[in-house]
Amino acid sequence: MNKRMIIMLLLAGVLFGGIFGFKAFIDQVIADVFDNMEPDVVTITATTARTQSWTPRFEAVGTLAPVNGAELSVETGGIVRAVHFENGQHVEAGQRLVELDTRVDRAQLVQLEAALRLAEQEQARLQRLVEQRSVSQAELDRAASEAEQARAAVAARQALIDQKTVVAPFSGRAGIRRVNPGQFLGAGEPVVSLQALDPIFVDFSLPQRKLPLLADNAEVRISIDAFPDQTFTGRVTAVEPRLDRSTRTIPVQAILDNADELLRPGMFARVELDLGSAESLVVIPQTAIRHATYGASVFVIENDGDDTIVIQRFIRTGTRRGDLVAVTDGLEEGEEVASSGLLKLQNKARVRIDDDANVQPSEDADPRPDNG
Repeated sequence: MNKRMIIMLLLAGVLFGGIFGFKAFIDQVIADVFDNMEPDVVTITATTARTQSWTPRFEAVGTLAPVNGAELSVETGGIVRAVHFENGQHVEAGQRLVELDTRVDRAQLVQLEAALRLAEQEQARLQRLVEQRSVSQAELDRAASEAEQARAAVAARQALIDQKTVVAPFSGRAGIRRVNPGQFLGAGEPVVSLQALDPIFVDFSLPQRKLPLLADNAEVRISIDAFPDQTFTGRVTAVEPRLDRSTRTIPVQAILDNADELLRPGMFARVELDLGSAESLVVIPQTAIRHATYGASVFVIENDGDDTIVIQRFIRTGTRRGDLVAVTDGLEEGEEVASSGLLKLQNKARVRIDDDANVQPSEDADPRPDNG
């Protein structure tokens, strides 16, 4: 019995030893295969670091405002007799827009004008009598005063009639009218919004530290979400003489041509203007940079005998402009770096450059692919 048990234990030991030995042999074979395998060649695109002259730019959010804009209203109450404009119509300065009923006022004006004529005639008659020494100077003075009061009454009534006509104070685009013929309007009730759209202002703020860099008539460029493919240009026309106490920024105003009236008051705008002097910077596309928690890096392309490899190098970045990023440290002009396929790269990886897939970077703040 003991002999049989010993034989079984020996057989089990041989069996398990063979299994473990065979597994170790297989692991060694696999390791040798991997050790002798050539690393895969990664296909990438490449770009060359180049120097560009960049003027420092400042970006802000602004609001468009009309050069002239007003909510027109009536100065005195009355019934609307006529409306002389259409919704959205362009109107000229001095054009009548709304008339209230003035029939009673005009009848009273006729009465006052008649009283004025009578007072003036009485004054003239007494003037002749004074010259003949038939009446006293006091009577003439009284008549002159009455004539003057009559003229004032006529002028007041005429002014009241004029107040019942809404006239465009400047040329511009009328909005949606808020009145209709026959409607009663109280004093001060709004009639229509009138906005002068060409040219148009853009208001924005500048940090106080940037004020010394702002040149007279500095050019501004604005973009609007409603027109993503267009950039509008203008010039700074005014700078507030004091800072905003709550934000410690300086209100700035620029003016832009708006002949086609695409820009409307109240729109938000991204404002960009150049501040300071131009400087030469080494720039590369944003796609050439790998970002990580420990810093930004690029893969510099080098020749290693017959192979092309990449060397990972850490850099410091600066200003961004469209597709491009300025590199302030770690890269020299003329060095070639990988611009795509970075996720598949590691230090000293072998690469193949696909020139046909290269896409040229742009300084455009809102770059878009060319779809042909």
